[in-house]
Amino acid sequence: MEINNVNDASTKIDRKTVERNRRIRMKGLIHELTSLVPPQHFVPSKELLSQRDQIDQVAAYIMQLRERVENLKKSKELVKSKVETKGTKSRNSAIPGSSIPIVKIREIGSNLEVVLVTGSTKNFALHEVILILEEQGVEVVSISISTMDDKICHILHAQVKVSRLGVDTSTIYDKLQKLFNYDTWFGRSKMKENGVINLKGNEN
Repeated sequence: MEINNVNDASTKIDRKTVERNRRIRMKGLIHELTSLVPPQHFVPSKELLSQRDQIDQVAAYIMQLRERVENLKKSKELVKSKVETKGTKSRNSAIPGSSIPIVKIREIGSNLEVVLVTGSTKNFALHEVILILEEQGVEVVSISISTMDDKICHILHAQVKVSRLGVDTSTIYDKLQKLFNYDTWFGRSKMKENGVINLKGNEN
């Protein structure tokens, strides 16, 4: 009988010790948790709140943070979208629709570079361009074609057949102008600068 009483008393002491340790650990965890929250968030002050109220206010603070993070993400995506849209517009404005077709002729020694930029719906026969060049004593050695949005860029690299005779780039330009029907474009202008002849429709 005495042995049983001793065992019961020992068990009660163990349970009290476990419970006390649990409370101490829980209190430490709550203190650590609440220390992460700005003091001004607690209303009234943290010292006047029970542990349950402290936990409730910490949970409310976490929800506020989550909402702020979501709003910041949305703002970031919005800014990113605007930047991408602006970038696209900038790229498109490099060759605006109002200034195409574009013809550029660059003379580099006995070599000639012809750049033709047109809209994707502008049809022209490339062999006619080659024929115009050959008629002026220029032989096309390579052609590259690239697209950007709704524009097509043709770059023709050519060589003057008889270098001592040179080449009349103005005549080539005029013939290409007629080929692309530039007479229907208003406000056109010519520019010959550093060996470049340039035509842009609707250019001020």
